[in-house]
Amino acid sequence: MKAFVVIPTYNEKDNVRSLASAVLAQHPDLQILFVDDNSPDGTGSIIDDLVSVNDRVHVLHRPGKLGLGSAYREGFKTVLAMGADCLLEMDADFSHDPATLPLFLSAIKDSDLVIGSRYLNGVSVVNWPIRRLILSYFASVYTRWVTGLQLRDCTSGFKCFRRSTIEAINLSHVTSDGYSFQIEMNYRCMEKGFRITEIPIIFIDRHAGSSKMSGSIVREAVTMVWKLRLHTIYSRLLGK
Repeated sequence: MKAFVVIPTYNEKDNVRSLASAVLAQHPDLQILFVDDNSPDGTGSIIDDLVSVNDRVHVLHRPGKLGLGSAYREGFKTVLAMGADCLLEMDADFSHDPATLPLFLSAIKDSDLVIGSRYLNGVSVVNWPIRRLILSYFASVYTRWVTGLQLRDCTSGFKCFRRSTIEAINLSHVTSDGYSFQIEMNYRCMEKGFRITEIPIIFIDRHAGSSKMSGSIVREAVTMVWKLRLHTIYSRLLGK
């Protein structure tokens, strides 16, 4: 099975070397695609060095900071063209433990989407300020209420998709970013009737660098769930 881990980067120079080493150590079939948005701290140059010495590391350079959802969409399209059988996504800051990757590869054998859940067995989050934890937890509660998603963690960014899942969703129709990108991908999988599995993870606040969370990302997520729900209602009324 050809498995690619797609990792968006922006100012992650302190993490990418050790992250690449940790990810590739988990399984001989794993490859990495870094999607770098022209990081001003030189992250892209460090990734180029990694690519030059390891044929399991790849990079997609973009002209500027274009958004998380955009990075994943372009990254997914790139690895599909490279023959990926399954596509994983994770953060570049070690908040997602690379040691969990083999569990995703095992679970995807019987699923179409596997989600690493921070809230499957209580709350498994380390070093987050209480305000951030409350925001994240109730974002999932709010999303479940509006959309009907039966997930404990609707906004997790640690996931594994089958190739056929991504192809069926049609990435050109997915337009959201940030939290809402994760929600939209989950929702579209639910609409398609795909098998979605959650596995427990421990989320540890970033090792180095600064958070990319912003007020605009939160606001987009708040409105996106209603757009998704209303689109479904409208489609049903039209018999689509």
